[in-house]
Amino acid sequence: MKLVCISDTHGDHANVQLPDGDVLVHAGDITAHGIEQDLEEFLQWFSEMPHKHKMFIAGNHDRFLERSAHAARQYAEDYGVTWLNDSGITIDGVNFWGSPITLRFHDWSFMRDPGDDIARHWSLIPKNTDVLITHGPPFGILDHVKRLDGSEEQTGCPQLLETVLVTQPKVHIFGHIHEEYGVIKREGVEFLNVSTMNQSYRISNDPVVYYLR
Repeated sequence: MKLVCISDTHGDHANVQLPDGDVLVHAGDITAHGIEQDLEEFLQWFSEMPHKHKMFIAGNHDRFLERSAHAARQYAEDYGVTWLNDSGITIDGVNFWGSPITLRFHDWSFMRDPGDDIARHWSLIPKNTDVLITHGPPFGILDHVKRLDGSEEQTGCPQLLETVLVTQPKVHIFGHIHEEYGVIKREGVEFLNVSTMNQSYRISNDPVVYYLR
């Protein structure tokens, strides 16, 4: 199964060149301003892609999807694509699970405080998950952010890392931290930061192709 993975297109999806594949995955921040019109424009483009299966999660910029979840789900159904929102889908025996949740930072969408507030979302991840899709990274893995004073901070979620290492999916796909685009393997899990935009919010990173065996 060939996965084609993107994230953080922020409304500029039309400028992304997608290779062929079986499953198209978008790991959140699909909109520029988080409004309903942005969602519709993304879904029209997304639904027209030639990949047999198409799934996405929301990100912290996607305000309409949190504020009007019922309407957003209806849009996804109408366009024939899958929106994962602390939920899963099985395709040809492969179990996918997606969550938009990230650690709280300012006043964005789908953010939770550390501790029980965020842990209850990670506790929903099934033990038989093969492909995990979250918007944000686990702690210490492709999650470094450079601050204005020149320092670096690890911004991923420690509790998400714990859950991933216990669950042991074959691959964990995420975005959110634009400057940490890349692939790394730790503890038997392939971690993919598939942020399509760079730190300057320009489309600059190629879609990540992952072959699931």
